[in-house]
Amino acid sequence: MTLRRRGEKATISIQEHMAIDVCPGPIRPIKQISDYFPRFPRGLPPAAGPRAAAPRDAPAPPAAASAGRRSPSDGARDDDEDVDQLFGAYGASPGPSPGPSPARPPAKPPEEEPDADGYESDDCTALGTLDFSLLYDQENNALHCTISKAKGLKPMDHNGLADPYVKLHLLPGASKANKLRTKTLRNTLNPTWNETLTYYGITDEDMIRKTLRISVCDEDKFRHNEFIGETRVPLKKLKPNHTKTFSICLEKQLPVDKTEDKSLEERGRILISLKYSSQKQGLLVGIVRCAHLAAMDANGYSDPYVKTYLKPDVDKKSKHKTAVKKKTLNPEFNEEFCYEIKHGDLAKKTLEVTVWDYDIGKSNDFIGGVVLGINAKGERLKHWFDCLKNKDKRIERWHTLTNELPGAVLSD
Repeated sequence: MTLRRRGEKATISIQEHMAIDVCPGPIRPIKQISDYFPRFPRGLPPAAGPRAAAPRDAPAPPAAASAGRRSPSDGARDDDEDVDQLFGAYGASPGPSPGPSPARPPAKPPEEEPDADGYESDDCTALGTLDFSLLYDQENNALHCTISKAKGLKPMDHNGLADPYVKLHLLPGASKANKLRTKTLRNTLNPTWNETLTYYGITDEDMIRKTLRISVCDEDKFRHNEFIGETRVPLKKLKPNHTKTFSICLEKQLPVDKTEDKSLEERGRILISLKYSSQKQGLLVGIVRCAHLAAMDANGYSDPYVKTYLKPDVDKKSKHKTAVKKKTLNPEFNEEFCYEIKHGDLAKKTLEVTVWDYDIGKSNDFIGGVVLGINAKGERLKHWFDCLKNKDKRIERWHTLTNELPGAVLSD
């Protein structure tokens, strides 16, 4: 402590103040907890072993003897006091002693983070689950998708609820050409639809290479609809004529591959029925429906109709035309035309079927076509021969539309 003159105000440094208030003795550096619990990796040294407790009545050893026999612990205590005097006034703590440092417990391995893509991830909990079933009707070339219900959907509106609906797409392919959707249910996070959506014109080849994309969205009246979650099912997982049920956690939106093989691009499908009627002495051609037509208008849809010709047509009287179906890529016509012709002459004829997009004030756009007859190949040839062999029997087949027709005039 510094000396002061008479009448002078006492000045106390912060170190002295802390020494007066905290401890009666000199300031000592704060010891680490390991100083009070030393660890010896190879066991206790002989000098630090347990000492035998001396009896209380035993006389104290002489001062000279004690001075001559100083234990290692006494020397360490004096060293601590010297260090305290050296560093205590500045509030510094001495560095580690040069002796062997005590062993530290091994570090714990870092815990593994949960897989964010798994079904037990936070996304699964946040987006919800969807229950649905799929059935491929091989005989009728139809894929039936029954959307049952959803549970625990993500809230999308300010009221903490959502207005959900489900839409379906077949990939790869144009979105609007094969888009189906359910009705919208209002203000619910656990909707129950129990609605069946059907794709027509699905072939065994489609079941091998196509994938069904099922998306759950929130409908908004005054702005764009919002995406909630989706799941994708490769159709090759389905067995023909067997219903498969799914209960799947919705996932975040996945990117759609834009670099699809252009050779797989189609103009659509058409369902045609053929029947030679012995009663009417003619060929009955039925235009049942089309599916997944190419979009020709700016709104992403078409206004399709179908024309048929039986060639060669010398008198140019074989043209028949269906009604126009507005703003659709999956029209249903259910119209039938009759060509009066002898059964023996059909082997020399060719049936040409074309699909067009109706436009007002300009030329109609050609969508696609198909030719059935003796010069056709594959399913088209087989369909024609089956009709010739089976009189009075109605035979329906799906055919893929092509963008080129041999000898066809691409104008309406």
